[in-house]
Amino acid sequence: MRILAASAALEEFPLTRPYAIAQQEPTTRVENVIVRMEALSGPIGWGAASPAENVTGETVDACREALSADRLAWLAGRDVRTLPALCRELRERMPKTPAARAAVDMALHDLLAQHLGVPLVEMLGRAHDALPTSITIGIKPLDETLAEADEYLGRGFRVLKVKTGDALEEDVERLARLRERCGPRVTIRADANQGYTAAETARFFAETSRLAIEFVEQPVPRARFGELAGALAPEDRRRVAADESLHDEADALRLASPEPACGIFNIKLMKCGGIAPAMRIAAVAETAGVALMWGCMDESRIGIAAGLHAALSSPATRYLDLDGSLDLARDVAEGGFVIADGVMRTTEAPGLGVVVSF
Repeated sequence: MRILAASAALEEFPLTRPYAIAQQEPTTRVENVIVRMEALSGPIGWGAASPAENVTGETVDACREALSADRLAWLAGRDVRTLPALCRELRERMPKTPAARAAVDMALHDLLAQHLGVPLVEMLGRAHDALPTSITIGIKPLDETLAEADEYLGRGFRVLKVKTGDALEEDVERLARLRERCGPRVTIRADANQGYTAAETARFFAETSRLAIEFVEQPVPRARFGELAGALAPEDRRRVAADESLHDEADALRLASPEPACGIFNIKLMKCGGIAPAMRIAAVAETAGVALMWGCMDESRIGIAAGLHAALSSPATRYLDLDGSLDLARDVAEGGFVIADGVMRTTEAPGLGVVVSF
C-alpha cells in the first residue's frame, strides 16, 4: 500500500469545562493539528497532534511548521508496509516536534492496520480487552470538586484523578472530603503536575495514608525527580507515576535503573512521538516490572483512540487516563473507541476505527 499524499490543518476545540493545574493559568480551549494521509488504493489514515509546550517545548507554530505540505512531501509514494523504517525516518526528520511526529506515526499505523483489515490493537498484539479510565477534576474549590465528582460518578466513572500541587494542606483536605463523599469503592488518584518538593511528597503520602489514594503522578519537577528515591520509602515510590519526567525511551531506561524513584510510567503519545516509540517504552517497562499508565493531552478522539489501541496491546498496562476528548465542545472525529461505565474498549473497525469530518 503506497501513500498518495499527506496533509495537515489546524483545528481549534473549545472546552466545555475549563480547568486548572498546578502553576498554570486555566485552560479554556486547545489546538490540534489533524493529519490526513491518503493511500493510492483509497483508504485514509488519520493522526492528531496536541503539542504541550510546557512539557516538551513544542509550540503549536512549530508543530504546524513540521506538518506543512513541503515537510510531508517525502511520504508520497512510500509503502506503509515498511512501517518500522518509515517511523525511524520520521524521527530523523522531526526530532524536536514529538506531537507532530505522533500525528504522522498514528496515520501510518492506521493505514497499515486498515490494509491488513484488523483493528490496530490486533496488529500490535492485543493484551487486554478493556480497562477503566480515570476522569480528571482540575484544581478548584471544594464545593465544585464535590459537585464534579458527583456528576462523573452519576455517569458511571469509578476512577477519579484529582489535580493537586498548588497547596499541600488544601490538597489533603480536598482529597479527604472527596473520599468521605465517594466512599471506599471509588478509586482516587492525585496528579501534582510538578507542584511539590520531595519533602512535601513524603508529607503527602503520610497525611493521605488513611485515604487510599491509589498513586500520585509527577509530584516534583522533572529536574528533581531523582530526589524522590532518597525521600520516600520503597512502598511509596512504587505509588509514584512519572509523567513530565518520562518523554522517551532514554528516560524510561534511566527511570527503571536500580533504586528507581517511581513504580509507574505515564506514556503519552504527544510526549514520546507516537505509537512506535511508545511501544519501545512499554517494552522497557515490561522488562523492568514497571506498571504502565497511558495518558493524554486535550485532544481529538483520533489521538485518544491511538493511545487506547497501544495501551491495550501492552502486558504492562495497568491504568488508563484517556479522558482528553470528553470535554471538547466539538471534535472532527467519531468512533475509535466506546466508553461504558468508565470502561474503554476499541471497536471492531479496522485501523484506528475513527470516522473523520475534515
